[in-house]
Amino acid sequence: MTYNVHSCIGNDGKNLPMRIAKIIAGMHPDIVALQELDVGLTRTGCVDQAELIAGELDMYFQFHPSLFIQSGRYGNAILSRYPIRPVKAGGLPSRRKEPRRGALWVEVDLKGRTIQVINTHLGLTPARRRTQSRTLMGPEWLGSEKCTPPVILCGDMNATPGSYVHYNFSQNLTDAQLLLPGNARPRRTWPSISPFLRVDHVFVSREITVRTCRVPRSMDARMASDHLPLLVEAQLRDGPVMTGH
Repeated sequence: MTYNVHSCIGNDGKNLPMRIAKIIAGMHPDIVALQELDVGLTRTGCVDQAELIAGELDMYFQFHPSLFIQSGRYGNAILSRYPIRPVKAGGLPSRRKEPRRGALWVEVDLKGRTIQVINTHLGLTPARRRTQSRTLMGPEWLGSEKCTPPVILCGDMNATPGSYVHYNFSQNLTDAQLLLPGNARPRRTWPSISPFLRVDHVFVSREITVRTCRVPRSMDARMASDHLPLLVEAQLRDGPVMTGH
């Protein structure tokens, strides 16, 4: 699952991390990539949202702060039902007038198979997203000799199919929603009240077979954040089924 949780502040203005946890729990994911989490910020009660949600779901987690605000932090996390090992976390090229962006890379030990999972949240301008996507494709991230398949890249890309970012990532990986069997249509995730854009993505390497993709449309899901979560059910070839990346 990939899910931009908007600091757990919903469209109703309520700060409810447990509502986010409930929505995640209802979809039973094994791996969750979260963006826009607050840790120790006054605006959301000074709690560690990453730890709180992971604890409620009984999952392992890693958090990376893209931005330090006052005495707190703001960034991305990866949660997993299976043991995880941090590989790399760092900032992406950003401009001073724009919030700093980052990425988080972990290895997930899935019953003896190792999966590389990278979670990111790209910038607001096309030029900055192009630079950031090239960085992620470079030797420090996806192009690293340590980034051995199977690989999952996911997050809020702030970019739609047909964009440079989508094209760039598709050179080595495949948009999971384009691997759906039959005539299933890709699901949109933003804005959550009435989504018309597909900006949240899961890209997978060829070792991964996609079975289904789901985006919840319940009132809780529409209220909890300005994005809807995207869940991909996939299977490693000759390996176990994974329900959510």
